[in-house]
Amino acid sequence: MANKNNLPRRSFIARMSAALAATVAMPLLGASKSLKNNIANEMENSNPIKSIKPMGFQWETADPFLFCVHHEDAFPKGNEQMGPSSDYFKGRHLGDDFIIKDGFRMYHGKVIPGFPGHPHRGFETITVVRKGIVDHADSLGAAGRYGNGDVQWMTAGKGVQHSEMFPLINKDKDNTMELFQIWLNLPTRSKMVEPHFKMMWSEDIPKLKHKDNNQKETTVEVIAGTLGKLKAPAPPPNSWAADLTNEVAVWNIKMQVDATWVLPKTSAGVNRTLYFYQGNTIKLSGNEINKYHAAELKSDVDITITNGSEECGILILQGKPINEQVMQYGPFVMNTKEEIHQAFEDYQKTQFGGWPWQRYDQVHDRNLGRFAKHANGKLEKPKS
Repeated sequence: MANKNNLPRRSFIARMSAALAATVAMPLLGASKSLKNNIANEMENSNPIKSIKPMGFQWETADPFLFCVHHEDAFPKGNEQMGPSSDYFKGRHLGDDFIIKDGFRMYHGKVIPGFPGHPHRGFETITVVRKGIVDHADSLGAAGRYGNGDVQWMTAGKGVQHSEMFPLINKDKDNTMELFQIWLNLPTRSKMVEPHFKMMWSEDIPKLKHKDNNQKETTVEVIAGTLGKLKAPAPPPNSWAADLTNEVAVWNIKMQVDATWVLPKTSAGVNRTLYFYQGNTIKLSGNEINKYHAAELKSDVDITITNGSEECGILILQGKPINEQVMQYGPFVMNTKEEIHQAFEDYQKTQFGGWPWQRYDQVHDRNLGRFAKHANGKLEKPKS
């Protein structure tokens, strides 16, 4: 039997032992929490994806970009006017037709699909035509026809009107259209520069062709910026992209089934967004992304892109932010409300040079090939 006199002492020792154990355990527990936090932070820091969002008709962009839209239309055979048969017009809100019916939209066109003459000020449009044909005309007298891999880059600057029509030049077969239109902002110092219109023919756009260890191919069209030893054609002189230190890039990527390619890192502080517009799934450094989702990426880490079971299409937009206030109203993008009001006043007074064409939905002769006629009268055609 235990000595009764020892019970208080044993009880005291037990309590002291428990207290000592708790005292020793507390810093260990704190260290464990700290370790978990560090591991969580490291995992978060190692994840190259900042956010993932579904893509609608208009894609959300990050500074210095303002807007991106992906047009896909299965236009039918063209009639003599290079538009669809009037039978297709039933049930459409012509002049403002943005809902797909019979596989296509008329947009603001009433006879020929597209965008009749309209004004812009304060930014740039980059039109990347994957399939189909676009006819350009503007208030400076410039004109062009481009498509099937060509890119038109237009600096609106202090103001220009232009039209972008989609002529259905094929009378004996369907006229498939796919294009991206991207709006790139101009910094305050460049918002009122002279307008500029530049063509980048498909033949002149450098293309990276990479085969992975399994001989699966990835093709990257370098529309803007540099990629390894490849350098895109020079953008217009007053573009934010003209200064290479701004690291503006527009890359269109095609990947074969199960192909792998490493998107190389660039500087910290650059906004980089990946738009997954074709395929079924891809993985970004192990993170699965579903079709028609955009991923905001960390710019200063390499990211391994692994394609799924269908050929995929990816658009990359990146650049250092301009970091200036943006005030946008319709076709004008300035820095203040006062500048927007001034843009409207100037347009009402001058029409930004007027409209020198017979029609606001100007299209060119069906038999013309690709060309660009500049405001100074210079005629340009692709090399091939």
